[in-house]
Amino acid sequence: MQTQDKVQVNPIAEAIASSQKYLLSLQNPTGYWWAELESNVTITSEVVLLHKIWGTDKTRPLHKVEAYLRSQQRQHGGWELFYGDGGELSTSVEAYMALKLLGVPATDPAMIRAREFILRRGGISKTRIFTKFHLALIGCYNWRGLPSLPAWVMLLPKEFPVNIYEMSSWARSSTVPLLIVFDQKPVYQVNPAITLDELYAEGVENVRYELPRSGDWTDIFLTLDEGFKLAESINFIPWREQGIKAAEQWIIERQEATGDWGGIIPAMLNSMLALRSLGYNPNDPIVERGLQALDNFAVETAEEYRVQPCVSPVWDTAWVMRAFIDSGMSPDHPAIVKAGEWLLQKQILDYGDWNIKNTQGKPGAWAFEFDNRFYPDVDDTAVVVMALHAAKLPNEQLKQKAGDRALQWVASMQCKPGGWAAFDLDNDQDWLNAIPYGDLKAMIDPNTADVTARVIEMLGACNLTIDSPNLERALTYLLNEQEAEGCWYGRWGVNYIYGTSGVLSALALINPQKYQPQIERGANWLVSCQNADGGWGETCFSYNDPSLKGKGDSTASQTAWAIIGLIAAGEATGKFARDAIERGVNYLVSTQQTDGSWFEAYFTGTGFPCHFYLKYHYYQQYFPLIALGRYQALTIQNSKFAH
Repeated sequence: MQTQDKVQVNPIAEAIASSQKYLLSLQNPTGYWWAELESNVTITSEVVLLHKIWGTDKTRPLHKVEAYLRSQQRQHGGWELFYGDGGELSTSVEAYMALKLLGVPATDPAMIRAREFILRRGGISKTRIFTKFHLALIGCYNWRGLPSLPAWVMLLPKEFPVNIYEMSSWARSSTVPLLIVFDQKPVYQVNPAITLDELYAEGVENVRYELPRSGDWTDIFLTLDEGFKLAESINFIPWREQGIKAAEQWIIERQEATGDWGGIIPAMLNSMLALRSLGYNPNDPIVERGLQALDNFAVETAEEYRVQPCVSPVWDTAWVMRAFIDSGMSPDHPAIVKAGEWLLQKQILDYGDWNIKNTQGKPGAWAFEFDNRFYPDVDDTAVVVMALHAAKLPNEQLKQKAGDRALQWVASMQCKPGGWAAFDLDNDQDWLNAIPYGDLKAMIDPNTADVTARVIEMLGACNLTIDSPNLERALTYLLNEQEAEGCWYGRWGVNYIYGTSGVLSALALINPQKYQPQIERGANWLVSCQNADGGWGETCFSYNDPSLKGKGDSTASQTAWAIIGLIAAGEATGKFARDAIERGVNYLVSTQQTDGSWFEAYFTGTGFPCHFYLKYHYYQQYFPLIALGRYQALTIQNSKFAH
């Protein structure tokens, strides 16, 4: 009798191999990984406006923007801040403006639906400051309704309670150029010339160009603003010319060789607007580099043209490396070696804006983007250090020295409360969010639980040390940040699932016995918010409404975060949420596509909570691979889980 051997297929191993193959196929020949960073349509709409203002619109495929904007309009007529949010007013006004600038008539059915949506939401008068600012540039809103930004702010010394270095890096790099634009208050003639009178719900003749009052202490800023406007009206603005000159010099000094400013589109757009206000020529090398940098952030297909708010090659590359190694790939695999050597070349050995408040630290960090000398960040640096530590490179001594420099820099960036922020040290004057100009509530960069957790995870994963009192301060900070339900807030990812996963991963590596109660509470919270399909999901609205913590349709990335957190908690305490982990793993395996990838429509990255969100197109790829890899390692090595 013949017997036929049955080959047992391990679905986990199959899913891992398929995911690895998919990601390997996407590596750039020079070593990095980089996927699209998606946001809402305002970025692209503002780029259209900028090219119209500079007269460079005919040299870019902006006609393809119309197809992109039409594809993003939803059934209700508006455009979204993030997927599934029901539409957002300011986003919709800017999309409508861009379509008009592209020659779409107000009688187009899409424009009619958009106009109805916008008017239902209150029209232009109810939009954010930055939307009104862009409209004012082409005469579709009056500068009187915008806050004043006196140029002499640029001259305030760093010892003064208010100065540009008390703003977050992104607010600073966007605000300094606006000191020039808000001083000049330009109104540009564009082709075609447009009006947006039809978007004023109260009628354009009834608009009150004034800043809204809050009825509390913050209204003092409106009184100050009235004083600034009076000074402007009588042309009594002390140190005006000196302030403008200082701002201009600051902008030019901070332009990268690639043309970028701050590595983010708002800083790049505003810097280009400042140069336009100062009369720079389109053929000026500074302007040409700036325009090229904007082009580099664009994504063009056969039908569409859109612009990313930022690019994430360092971040993506480090996470893909970690995913490969966590999922069983050899640490000296050629793809990992090439990526590791690329990352070593990207270490920033220049002093940046962080040095203004951190006078003791020495360079040695990484940034998010290809080029961003002035704004490296703690989160990227910690992830890169972990990726390089896990990899085996030909020059281990060089890797070690890079890691040592990075550790010293990160240690010097610890904030007074004990945690770490993203870009700056003790950048925490919350009252700045109350000024009229700061209506996105993103004027500061305080320490947060998720970034702090990443640093502590780096220390544990790489066997690194910082001064014991400083480590204790960091751990105390993290424990104090735990919410009543057991979760942690996620500043840079959506939201409590992200934050909780990160903190559990950190505490599991640093004295887990001491923090067992906090770890168990965090793990129990994650289990409590698992969806019926086995996955996890959390809506961006949890930033607006804390009752939505951990609630939302399942996504691959958020499911992976939950699994990563639960595995870490189990390894720390010996108490594995076996059923929850297995159901989550089954969700990932069952939702993987035939090419080895995952897809999620939802945005799970955070720019500014409540105001700006991101979809990292690789989040749905490398985090599931990490989760499956750690699960496979656990089931092979850990009998406590298997039994």
